[in-house]
Amino acid sequence: MNLAFLASFIALFLIISINIKRQAKNHKQQEDEFWARERKANSVRRKSLDGLQYIQIPLESFPTHLLNENADVLECINILESLTSQKIVNLTGFSNTDLKLEYGTANINVLTEYDQNYTVLVRTLQKWADILTETGYAKEAVGLMEFAVSTGTDISRTYYLLAEYYASQGRYREIDRLREVAKTLRSSNREIIVKHLQESYPDVF
Repeated sequence: MNLAFLASFIALFLIISINIKRQAKNHKQQEDEFWARERKANSVRRKSLDGLQYIQIPLESFPTHLLNENADVLECINILESLTSQKIVNLTGFSNTDLKLEYGTANINVLTEYDQNYTVLVRTLQKWADILTETGYAKEAVGLMEFAVSTGTDISRTYYLLAEYYASQGRYREIDRLREVAKTLRSSNREIIVKHLQESYPDVF
């Protein structure tokens, strides 16, 4: 009995040791690959940014006439107005290494700025949409969120609130469209959003 236990213990120890060594080897390989890509990225010259998908804010189509005496709404409007003169690009899902490889090391700072502008944009749109929804202007909030979705936002609440509105209006095809858009996201939120929509509206899919 003791020999059997000892043999089992040794076998388990060997399996654990092999797995640890394998994981260490894989980690080392991944680390080497990362630094190899990083070295290559740092040698890429500046490239044209003309091909980027710049986002234009259709502020004139937004409900700026509603609740504009509300300080939070006014703040959202002012932020969006300031963004209209800046360049905005959705770079969610791309690492700095990816961007340097594609557009050159010299462009990394400006690309980071474009992406930060995008983050501010979609967060501001959702904040404004939340206020409108909570104060009885759900229909007007939909326009803000639909624009955010058209830019590839990965804010899950945007998709959930839109789906709720579409369901209340019997517009079930729009929920399916939301899921299809969510499937194309480069964000880690992709699977979460898709799963939520499928589980919340099983009869749609």
